[in-house]
Amino acid sequence: MAESKEFKPLKDLGAIPLGETSELRFYVDEYKGHRYGSIRTFVKGDAYSGPTKAGVTLNARVLEETLPALEKLPAEPVDAEDRELVRVPKKMGVELVVRVTLHKGTTGIDLREWVSEAGDSGWSKKGVRVPYMSLAVMIGYLREMKALVAKS
Repeated sequence: MAESKEFKPLKDLGAIPLGETSELRFYVDEYKGHRYGSIRTFVKGDAYSGPTKAGVTLNARVLEETLPALEKLPAEPVDAEDRELVRVPKKMGVELVVRVTLHKGTTGIDLREWVSEAGDSGWSKKGVRVPYMSLAVMIGYLREMKALVAKS
């Protein structure tokens, strides 16, 4: 059987509402025969409804290293400033950075790619911010994601 080189959605795990017209969806998909967990912002509107560019993909190793850092967090936010929890290499020059962030008076969990190339480094646009109050729900989705991704 030929290996599929196309994106193939496997399982939608659930969503966390961000507002009336957007949500974060957690799902597992396959690309070039490899399974990945994905967290992506989806919007609902008159002109367009569907996925946006804002999102991250997580392979089995990234999930393995990210989950313990999230599971150690208290149920209620206690940080008065941004704090990095874990930095996990994804591929050459790209790391997934998980942080607790404060933005516009709200606390969230930021999962974002940090890119280092030829002496230049910084945040990429690939990332999501999960409301802190949804921490337990996110951890549940990531645990399910980890189990499904590990089967590849």
